[in-house]
Amino acid sequence: MLKLYFAPNTRAVRIAWLLEELGLDYELIRFTLGDKEMRQESFLKVHPNGRVPVLVDGDVTIFESGAIVEYILARHAGGRMRPDVGSDDFPAYLQWLHYSEGMMMPPINTIIVETVILPPERRNEVNVKRAQKLLGQMLTTVETHMQGRKFLAGDFSGADIMLGHNITGISRFGDYLDNLPNLNAYADRLIARPAFQKAHAL
Repeated sequence: MLKLYFAPNTRAVRIAWLLEELGLDYELIRFTLGDKEMRQESFLKVHPNGRVPVLVDGDVTIFESGAIVEYILARHAGGRMRPDVGSDDFPAYLQWLHYSEGMMMPPINTIIVETVILPPERRNEVNVKRAQKLLGQMLTTVETHMQGRKFLAGDFSGADIMLGHNITGISRFGDYLDNLPNLNAYADRLIARPAFQKAHAL
């Protein structure tokens, strides 16, 4: 059985969401973010940086949420939730799957660090404003792409797991989806999915 090392409000939710969408059996090893157990030697042997998610599949241990999504879809999905490599949707699928971490998460990370994690005396408003401007540009690009679409690349796919996690999560840190009707509707569609709700309730 697959084993998922997990903590709420982290990228590990993406993996639980994917596993729920696919109806795969898995064992959940649940932490709370910041647990001392995540810094102990036993867990550092599983993930050398003491982070989640980690997926264990028999002799395979793999971390990084995007890599885990691709691994699960390649080995356990039976062709589901990923366009065929010869389809017209496949390039878009790859683009948006990687856009989530490559383009959108850097400014999101900066915003979270500068407004939530750091104590007020260490926060840098210049960094926040720069990151907010960049995030706005990243979101506008997705908003334009989503015109007339229900999902990022044809049918619901791993790209929606990756980027959808970002889109549905950023509302906790500000009004970033204001005046972005396509993304608001997209987020509502994702949040309404039973697998999304199960993953976020873990």
